[in-house]
Amino acid sequence: MKNTFFLFLISILVFSSCSTEEPWQPLFNGQDLTGWDTWCGPTEEGGVPVGLNKDPLNLFSVVDLEGEKVIKISGEINASIATQEEFENYHLVMEFKWGEKVYSTRNSGLLYHSYGDFGAGIGVWMSSHELQLKSGNIGDSYRMGKSYCEIPMKKNAEEKYIYSKGAEKAPSIPDTETRIIAKDADYENPVGEWNKIELYCLGRTSVHVINGKVNMINYNSGKYLGPNNIEPLSKGKIQLQSEGGELFIRSIKVQPISEIPQELLQ
Repeated sequence: MKNTFFLFLISILVFSSCSTEEPWQPLFNGQDLTGWDTWCGPTEEGGVPVGLNKDPLNLFSVVDLEGEKVIKISGEINASIATQEEFENYHLVMEFKWGEKVYSTRNSGLLYHSYGDFGAGIGVWMSSHELQLKSGNIGDSYRMGKSYCEIPMKKNAEEKYIYSKGAEKAPSIPDTETRIIAKDADYENPVGEWNKIELYCLGRTSVHVINGKVNMINYNSGKYLGPNNIEPLSKGKIQLQSEGGELFIRSIKVQPISEIPQELLQ
């Protein structure tokens, strides 16, 4: 009897230790776009933006694909779909792949720490950090609107700024040549195959992980208010872009974290 009671206590302790991990929060419920807002830009060159939660071209929808419900982003015009909730200190995992329709190029982005008004970035998106999803550039870091960070970087032979582990951190500033810093390696799967995107955000640091491989780290995230005027930025909404190519998202979820795995920062 004592042995049985002892084993019972051990099982309770083991269960408790295994239950300390924070649960995942799905951002897509598998049925509809509940929890998201849309903001659509002009439907024609020189036109006025369509605006908030009006989507006459059905740019954002839920469709059946390969036997499951997925988010479809058409890419026909520039537009945003954004979470209504803000997030801070989290691990995000998203699975996406490109479709067949291309209007200009297979371009999109996962925009995080989004703040302020739609339209601050290229007339459409909220100010934010962009984890680039453009085919051939997945993982690049882009300053959308008035965001700021510092990245270990160097210039390559083509005078292009590249993320470089161990290099000195330098400012990535909007509306300058450092607004976009290229990934250090390409881990994208071929068009038509699913890609797994992971984003770790803790405090003012963020890590881009593409199909299990780190190819970008941002430090000292901030709102860019002018030269030598940076306000810390560690949270915000999550946006996804419609920007030229059809893509599908079968899952997107977040989990609260208290640390970034050390092996990702080395």
